[in-house]
Amino acid sequence: MENTLNTYSTAALAYLGDCVIEMCVREYLVKQGYSSSSRLNKIALDYVRAPRQAEAMKNILPLLTEEEDAVFHRGRNMGHTNTPKSATVAEYRAATGMETLFGYLHLAGRKDRIDELFAVAYFSSASEK
Repeated sequence: MENTLNTYSTAALAYLGDCVIEMCVREYLVKQGYSSSSRLNKIALDYVRAPRQAEAMKNILPLLTEEEDAVFHRGRNMGHTNTPKSATVAEYRAATGMETLFGYLHLAGRKDRIDELFAVAYFSSASEK
């Protein structure tokens, strides 16, 4: 399966991973009892912005397997032509690497690993603010 996964473009994996992270955030927030869609959207935005994803990525980097680290770096090193004003280039690159990793894990059918990394990324003592 890994060989097949490596044939997908980095941009496609990041595109999918963006959605995967968004789903993790939305599921987490709904399980926390939030019910207003405007409140849900406002809170969710904090989790999916590049600076927050870059910070979250720092929490999971030490836990990555060699394969996962290679996928993260593949995404992080992808050529970026547009960087949002709300993020530095380094933050945007790290966020893209995280999205690439989560897209890769999703296609590999590794939901348990996604859940594990998501929890550590956002809810370890280092990331709670």
